[in-house]
Amino acid sequence: MKLYEFAPTRSIRARWTLQELGIDFEATTVNLVAGDHRRPEFLKINPAGKIPVLVDGDLVLTESVAIVLYLAEKYPDKGLLPSDRKQRAQVNRWLLFAATELEQPLWRISRHTALYPEDQRLPGDVVLASREFKEMAAVLNEHMRGREFVVGESASVADFVVAYTLDWGNEVHLLDAFAELTGYVKRMYARPKAPPRIAEAFASLEQ
Repeated sequence: MKLYEFAPTRSIRARWTLQELGIDFEATTVNLVAGDHRRPEFLKINPAGKIPVLVDGDLVLTESVAIVLYLAEKYPDKGLLPSDRKQRAQVNRWLLFAATELEQPLWRISRHTALYPEDQRLPGDVVLASREFKEMAAVLNEHMRGREFVVGESASVADFVVAYTLDWGNEVHLLDAFAELTGYVKRMYARPKAPPRIAEAFASLEQ
């Protein structure tokens, strides 16, 4: 099994799942700063030019949420997906919540503060996206009251995806008002098999 990754990105979700599963995998860094994701050899693997990518035999799988679900389903004995149908539906609910309601505003902020050329950035959209993220973070903050994990009594792939996404929000200073969420992120990243947080992953690139 091979994971194409770049440390500070959504690759963290896939790496986290692999590490929690305790399975051997080969990690290959695709340096986005150096433009490795646009090289012909990588575009043959993922024509979208994005990471992470998981290769398992003849399966080439992109999209971090699809990857974590595949891994959890491949190793059901590890318990990263609940067997109960209703609880699994809740896992899917929060995976989609993270990918749509939380992640999309964060992408807009990233694009209009760093990724787009300066003359194409829209500062007004940063304000709107920040507000939208906080509105949805408030929903999750309320959900997490009295809970250790997003769904059920043990960690699932929903936690790895949600915790990473919240850490991204923390990087742009949008979690300060949400005590439940900041505590949850700290707990999740304190797990023995957790990957580095985003700030630590960025720092490692400078070494």
